[in-house]
Amino acid sequence: MPLVAADLPLTASVAARLEAVLSTGSTNADLVRAVSQDPAAWPHLSVLVTDDQRSGRGRLDRSWEAPAGSGLAVSVLVRVGGIPPRARGWVPLVAGAALTRAVAAQVAGSAHGVGLKWPNDVLLDGGKLCGILAEAVAGTSDAIVVGAGVNTAMTADQLPVATATSFALAGLKVDSDRLLADYVAALDEQLRALTATGGDAAAAGVLGELEALCATLGRNVVVSLPDGTELRGRAQRIDTEGRLVVVAGLGETAVAAGDVVHVR
Repeated sequence: MPLVAADLPLTASVAARLEAVLSTGSTNADLVRAVSQDPAAWPHLSVLVTDDQRSGRGRLDRSWEAPAGSGLAVSVLVRVGGIPPRARGWVPLVAGAALTRAVAAQVAGSAHGVGLKWPNDVLLDGGKLCGILAEAVAGTSDAIVVGAGVNTAMTADQLPVATATSFALAGLKVDSDRLLADYVAALDEQLRALTATGGDAAAAGVLGELEALCATLGRNVVVSLPDGTELRGRAQRIDTEGRLVVVAGLGETAVAAGDVVHVR
C-alpha cells in the first residue's frame, strides 16, 4: 500500500510539518519549490516523504529510478540561521551521521554492521543503503533542504549499483516510521548543538560523532576528485572543516569533495 501520513505518527510527533505524497519525481525538487514559493508555510523540520520517487537525484547530479514501494525518499527542511555560513558545509555531514544513527537503531542487537562512508553515505554490512543530497533554497538566507534515499525493499536486480544493498536483502524489515522519526530527531539535535557553539563542530560534539560513526577512517581508500584525478592513501581523520584527511606517502591531503571507494 502507498505510504500515507497516517502511517507515520512518530514522525509527525517530531516534524513541524509532515507531508506524504503518493508519488513524485523528486521530493527535494518539490520541497525546494514549495519553500521558494511560500517560505512561511514551511518551518524548521518540515518533512516531505514518499515511497514512490520517479526521478531521484544524488551527489554529482547522478539520477536513479526505483520501483514503487522499494525505497523511501525523504526531504527535510532545516533552518540554519544560527549557524554561520562558513560552517554550513557541516549540514550534509550531520545528516549522514543522523541517518546512520537511525539505521543502527533498526538493527540493534543483530549481527549486522552499520557505518558511515564519508561524506554521508550510510552503509549496511558494507553496502550502500542510503544516500544524501543537501540543497540551499535560493532566495532565502537560512533554508536548506536535505534529501535522503533509503533502499528498503529493493531486490538485487533493482539496486542502482552493484555496491548497494537494501534492508530486504539483509533479511530485515524496516520500521519506516521509527526510522524517519529517529533520523529527524537526531538531525535536529546535532544542528542545535552546532548552532549553540556558533558553528564549532568540535566543541559541539558533531566532529566526534561523525568520526565515531565513520567507517572510512583507518581504511585504504581511492578518492575520485572533482578534477578527474584520483587520490590513493589511508583515510586518517576528519578535520575541523569536515574534510577527509588522506595520508599518501609522507604527506596529507584534505579532501573537501570526492567519491570514496574503500579498498579491501
